[in-house]
Formats: sequence, C-alpha cells, structure tokens
Amino acid sequence: MRRRRIYEGKAKVLFEGPQPGTIVQYFKDDATAFNNQKHGVITGKGVLNNRISEYLMVRLGEMGIPTHFVRRLNMREQLVREVEIIPIEVVVRNVAAGSISQRLGLEEGTPLPRPIIEYYLKDDKLGDPMVSEEHITAFGWATTQDLDDIVQLALRVNDFLSGLFLGVGLKLVDFKLEFGRLWEDDEMRIVVADEISPDSCRLWDVETNERLDKDRFRRDLGNVEDAYREVARRLGVLPDNIPAEPARPKLVH
Repeated sequence: MRRRRIYEGKAKVLFEGPQPGTIVQYFKDDATAFNNQKHGVITGKGVLNNRISEYLMVRLGEMGIPTHFVRRLNMREQLVREVEIIPIEVVVRNVAAGSISQRLGLEEGTPLPRPIIEYYLKDDKLGDPMVSEEHITAFGWATTQDLDDIVQLALRVNDFLSGLFLGVGLKLVDFKLEFGRLWEDDEMRIVVADEISPDSCRLWDVETNERLDKDRFRRDLGNVEDAYREVARRLGVLPDNIPAEPARPKLVH
C-alpha cells in the first residue's frame, strides 16, 4: 500500500490516514535514550507497545478520558485522530526515580508526598529542557486554560493507571504524557495523544522492585524485550506470536 509519510520519530512513523483527519501510527523496534545519544533495537518492541498502548488508551476512553486513539489496525499500526500536538512533555511522578532523584538528591524508590507534575519542552536539539507553567504561557505553547485541562487529565490518568497497574502487581513510578488539540466542528478539546507503554512509563514489580520498562535499556540491565513482554502478559494483551520485522509500507515522497 502506498501512502505518504508525515513524520518519523525515534519510536514511531506517522503516515497519512485513510480518511481526512486520521493518521496511522507505525511502532518501530528502535530504542533511544538520553535524548537520542544511545541507540538500539529491541526485537518485537513495536508489536508489544502497539498492543499495550491500545489496551491502555481503550481503558482510558471507557473512563471518559478523551484520547486520539481510534483502533489498532494490525500488529504494528494503529489509527488515530489527527491532533495539533502541544510541544510539551508532561511527566507525572509518584515515586522518586531518574532525573528527579539526581536533581533533588532523593533516593530512588522514595514515595513522593503527592503526585508531582513536571513539564519539558519537546525539542531534541535542546535536550528536552524542563520548563515552568510561566514559560509555557509566556511563549504561547499552551494557554492557562489548556494547562488547567492538561493537569486535570494527567491526574485522572495517573489515578486510573496507578490502580490498573497495581491490580497486576506493578507500581507506576512515573510516566510521560503528550497532549493534543482535537478540532471538531470549530470546537477544540485537549486529548491524550502519542502512546502509553513501557517506553513512556517506569513500571516496577510491587514485590521485588524489578524494573519492567525502558530503564532496562537505558541502564544496560538486559532482558529488555522480556520486561516489555511481561507487562503485556500481566495486562492480558501478549500477542500470540511476535513476527520478524514485516515489510514496511512503500513510501511516497
């Protein structure tokens, strides 16, 4: 099938969708860390992330949380609504890990007093710097009303996913969300976009604190695919067979 490629990122390729206002997200096996300084390929990661993100987006939709997700198309692709992406990564933290531990001298694994929301500008060249609400509104990346909606949605997503993961023996340490503006009949609303998967969440086993997420790649802990597979297994969405890389769609430039 020939179709136009819109964008290629670190973990996904976006193609023009079959209907106006839709996009096809193709999940790659590529893995990156430290703002693209570390590269690798995790066999089957794209298939697993497609299934996991589909499951979580559907469950959020059932809870009345708006997302851009429409449906999964095949092993590596899903159909989503076209949104105007807000250029901010929103990180929700429940437990100290990663950069907050380094910045504030907190021991990894320390529960935070309450969920903490942080904002990072989506810009690989600048290393995705941390920004404040003041920066976001002053530079017009989002309005005060947008931010109110984003915070409300992020906390709802956190509440729901924390409980969902706890039910399968996983601790949601922190996670990254992206949001977009969805336009329908001149009405705009903020929706959850991109993906939710072990690429964008820190997930630790409740009993052992074993890391079942991209930290296994970042920190050279090994068994990365097994960790992603275990998350899919616990959620009940493990594919029967993860095939070798299928032929990629032919591109029209």
